[in-house]
Amino acid sequence: MRTVPVLIYDGDCGFCRWCVDLGHRHLPVMPRVSAWQRLDLAEYGLTRDEVTTSVQLVGPRGLRASGARAVAVLLLVQPALWWKVAGTAMLVPPLSWLAAAGYHLVARYRHHLRVPGAPACAVPRDR
Repeated sequence: MRTVPVLIYDGDCGFCRWCVDLGHRHLPVMPRVSAWQRLDLAEYGLTRDEVTTSVQLVGPRGLRASGARAVAVLLLVQPALWWKVAGTAMLVPPLSWLAAAGYHLVARYRHHLRVPGAPACAVPRDR
């Protein structure tokens, strides 16, 4: 049984690494973070398709969230009220629909995104 939540992301993606770094710099509460390429996915009950299309948050007591929902859950556990409000808003329609659509678009085209200090994804999405 998992006792510590784990945020699983694409370690080959510069944009994804940049987002994880942002989380470490700005969020006081961060779960353990690991690139999916370094994990036994079966141990987490995840498939390659799941981890290559969106971030995954897996933890104790059946915690499992992906994409925008994983980001929302991460914001909900922050001590500051504004993060909790943002996380809650991301879970309530119609904002949850917008968050999911926005996450999907960014995830789909992340290999084209360039951010300061991080190149686009090193490996094409269809590998």
